[in-house]
Amino acid sequence: MYQLDDLLHLMARLRDPQHGCPWDLKQSYATIVPYTLEEAYEVADAIERGDFEHLPGELGDLLFQVVYYSQLAQEEGRFDFARVVDGITSKLIRRHPHVFPDGDLYGAPDAAKLEEAAVKQRWEELKAQERAEKAAAPEQLSLLDDVPAALPALSRAAKLQKRAAQVGFDWPEALPVVDKVREELDEVLEAMSENDAEAVAEEIGDLLFVVTNLARHLKVDPEAALRAANGKFEQRFRFIEQSVREAGRSMDGCSLEELDALWGEAKKLERQAPGC
Repeated sequence: MYQLDDLLHLMARLRDPQHGCPWDLKQSYATIVPYTLEEAYEVADAIERGDFEHLPGELGDLLFQVVYYSQLAQEEGRFDFARVVDGITSKLIRRHPHVFPDGDLYGAPDAAKLEEAAVKQRWEELKAQERAEKAAAPEQLSLLDDVPAALPALSRAAKLQKRAAQVGFDWPEALPVVDKVREELDEVLEAMSENDAEAVAEEIGDLLFVVTNLARHLKVDPEAALRAANGKFEQRFRFIEQSVREAGRSMDGCSLEELDALWGEAKKLERQAPGC
């Protein structure tokens, strides 16, 4: 069975200037990023579908992305894969003093067990300390500094809100957020009545941001919730397509009322399905 060293060797061979793969030799950090994001989503998709047969392959594809960046950096004399491994291991040891009290990875596991809330608080304190150490100008340090701009918008909104909540900038419970959702929806309607496209876009953004906040207060991952809603829509729409096809008709030949009736039928079938 191949090991990690074999994968690193394979990557070096792919990038060999004389005998490597032409496609791999053309790649850069920037060109690989879209593949990294795609592979991360494929891992998430396999987990959500419970497809554990294919999960090892998807994880391997994601691991290969890390190996790829490390190879590019090694060629430029910046760092190598070993430094990546050392960095994450050192950071996790540092962030888990309740597991590694003396900072020794292989030390005896005899640390006192902490409650989850204490662990979480200590974790956030250590992350804040790391952010302060990274900041070029600590006096300008923001809690939001290391929230990646490239995150999916819903996930980033939730993370920004969570960070702000750490210093009390948050609603105390979900119900006031519901009122804010209604307020933002009213502002969308107002912008629509004024036929102001720019204002509509802005208000829709505000509405999405507040709905994300509501999801956070209700302990719902907004990104996962929307993916689930996408899947539900896709399943129902496919049912409509199949029903129309079996009737010997076309989608564009059906009225909206007919299509909506099929949508209702799809929902009814979902409720009747086992486990629903």
